[in-house]
Amino acid sequence: MTGAGTAIRVQPGAALRGTVSVPGDKSLSHRALILGALAEGASHVRGWLPAGDTLATLRCVQALGIAVERADATTLTVRGRGLGGLQAPAAPLNCVNAGTAIRLLAGVLAGQPFASTLDGSEQLRRRPMRRITEPLRQMGAQIADTEGHAPLHIRPATLRGMVHRLPIASAQVKSGILLAGLFADGPTTVSEPGPARDHTERMLRAMSAQLVVDGFRVTLTPGAPLRPLDLTVPGDPSSAAFLAAAALLVPGSEVVLRGVCLNPRRLGMYELLRRQGARISWSQTGLAGGEPVGDLTVCSSEVRPFRVDAPQVPSMIDELPLVALLASQANGRSEISGAAELRTKESDRLACVARGLRLLGVLVEERPDGLVIDGSARLAAPALPLASAGDHRMAMTWAVAGLIAEGNLLLDGAGSVAVSYPGFFADLRALGARVEGFEGGGGGSDERG
Repeated sequence: MTGAGTAIRVQPGAALRGTVSVPGDKSLSHRALILGALAEGASHVRGWLPAGDTLATLRCVQALGIAVERADATTLTVRGRGLGGLQAPAAPLNCVNAGTAIRLLAGVLAGQPFASTLDGSEQLRRRPMRRITEPLRQMGAQIADTEGHAPLHIRPATLRGMVHRLPIASAQVKSGILLAGLFADGPTTVSEPGPARDHTERMLRAMSAQLVVDGFRVTLTPGAPLRPLDLTVPGDPSSAAFLAAAALLVPGSEVVLRGVCLNPRRLGMYELLRRQGARISWSQTGLAGGEPVGDLTVCSSEVRPFRVDAPQVPSMIDELPLVALLASQANGRSEISGAAELRTKESDRLACVARGLRLLGVLVEERPDGLVIDGSARLAAPALPLASAGDHRMAMTWAVAGLIAEGNLLLDGAGSVAVSYPGFFADLRALGARVEGFEGGGGGSDERG
């Protein structure tokens, strides 16, 4: 795989055609490890994502005394030790860049009879943590953040069940609280202002947890042991989105994306684009761990301008940089608002998107919580490399832009894609894209043609 600082060259070329199986869903891969560690017995996980963030979670789980056997890169057996089986780590747990890992593990560790510390990279240390530490403290957790950031220092505590009303919909915060609720003295309820990802709830129910979901209100009652998982992780719809966008933008393209997670709370981008004229269709073929799974078919098509407001943001939070790129090609003005959360990701994604689109020749206004983009722009590759800011989503967004930009687009920091989609450039090239400067292999594709 390319290094984080490696430059990739992307050029316009022929139509993209073929069939791809994108790598396993990152959110589900994190949760399979963490919940598998808390199960009573061995969980069998296939299609797991072996990427930077999930490997950090794997090492953290192992440091807590959980044996994880790997038959191959994507097939795991997690030897769960039950809710009382974790062991004190010998050193601080290094979550590297994984925001999901640190926030979910904070919930798990808040109720343990031993002390622990959660830390990560300088990038992770810039991300806000009080959104999870404050509700955990309300449950009785003895958890200290560092001026609102990692490292987090956790001491043994007795947790009490509570009702939490989240100010913004956040799957990571909701999940951290629910996982702490497994160790509380009574029911824990989380109420959200709108829909966020519900992977934790679905997986907990598949493991026989006592869980009640009523709209945007989730109640977990502790006491029931967790049944081990037998899970084939479906493909990640956020990773699939970059290939889907490429197929929409490059004339004459038709791409099929196999075995993708079709959770309705993950399809916001696809629903939006289909309403605005995109030729996107999907069909369910099965279930995995309570998640609907199926195939996506995407054909090149023009998209009408659109507006994304705060209630829509959680369903496409990871895809919004890509949505902004697609807006640049719509015939008119598009607006994204209510997306201030993007400023707290691996990079300040609003600032990065605005800066990158301007370098490509797009008229864009950056606002505190969003962007206004004038479409029908004719993209032109800048003379200097376009920087990814060490952010995997930005790197993939600019790679897609290079497929339609005049000239040769140089992308700096391309190796950051290893955080979520190590084989991205290999898969893109297998579909017919002109991509140079990476080591082949590592793709998640099959049946290309």
